[in-house]
Amino acid sequence: MKITAVKTHKITTKDKNLHTIFDQYLPTLKEKSILAVTSKIVSISQGRVVSLTHADKDTLIEEESQFYLPRNENKYNVSLTITQNTLVASAGIDESNSDGNYILWPQDPQRAANDIRAYLQKKFHLKEIGVVITDSKTTPLRWGVTAIAIAFSGVEPLKNYVGSPDLFGRPFVYEKMSIIDNLASAAALEMGEGNEQTPLAVIEDAKAVEFVAANPSVEELGSLHIKPDEDLYAPLLQSVRWKKGKK
Repeated sequence: MKITAVKTHKITTKDKNLHTIFDQYLPTLKEKSILAVTSKIVSISQGRVVSLTHADKDTLIEEESQFYLPRNENKYNVSLTITQNTLVASAGIDESNSDGNYILWPQDPQRAANDIRAYLQKKFHLKEIGVVITDSKTTPLRWGVTAIAIAFSGVEPLKNYVGSPDLFGRPFVYEKMSIIDNLASAAALEMGEGNEQTPLAVIEDAKAVEFVAANPSVEELGSLHIKPDEDLYAPLLQSVRWKKGKK
């Protein structure tokens, strides 16, 4: 697998059209490529930006999340939330590399991923092309962030091993590999998390990826999520008093 991070200018609120960014920094894309796009530049292009001096972060977290825990319930002053059916800090709201703003998660990131793929297909005359919109996430009991795909298009999101035999013939019971999250993490390794100024990455020769023609359906998207009471971590998720957000 080959991953090439793409350096751009500093993306700010002046950049209101993602297509213009793609036109400027993506001279070509090959068949069966995947474009990783940070959620931050998608949000900026959508105007999902609020000045630090004109907003209260706790209010934003409540507005953006489905459920949240107040920031003062941990030593890091960070709110843990369930947002867009994902366990994420601060409802995805970030102020790093934001030029004095809070940057919210994109509005309807799935639609954004579908639109990006359609644009790239038309621009480069491609049949098979994938898109993942990425953001960073923490892992319980581990320092360091990895990445997650908050939306995707054009690829099968999971590789299902359930029922297939392992090396010694024992059938897998639960094993499903997240193709989209692994793509996001691999891309993030090249894009970085600091001031690298590389919010795009082109992934090529990803042999584990199966490309699809149709956008993911509502049913397919729903099948990727586990209900909190059915999750492996249900004892932890249900042992705290979540406050209901407004999403």
